[in-house]
Amino acid sequence: QVQLVESGGGSVQPGGSLRLSCAAPGSILTIKIMGWYRQAPGKQRELVARIISGGSPIYAESVKGRFTISRDNAKNTVTLQMNSLKPEDTAVYYCLVNDFRRDYWGPGTQVTVSS
Repeated sequence: QVQLVESGGGSVQPGGSLRLSCAAPGSILTIKIMGWYRQAPGKQRELVARIISGGSPIYAESVKGRFTISRDNAKNTVTLQMNSLKPEDTAVYYCLVNDFRRDYWGPGTQVTVSS
């Protein structure tokens, strides 16, 4: 069973920063997409940022200029640096990995932005 390992969630005040990381197992040989989605209470899961292999990062409009996604293909990891966090960024953040055949989802990590 393929499991993604997420880390880095937590609580922070508005304007603060957090860094999320996700590691995919080596059993996933060829990764097409690595990214992050989030789901706030009562809302649908939405794209935060993703990188397609060989392509440029794609960001949700609401996080452009504040969040930066990066991936390390050698290590099968993807990182989301979140700066200038706002209360509306509060959600459970999920890592996504796609290997050209199917999507793999992480268990989710809580991010809470509150004063």
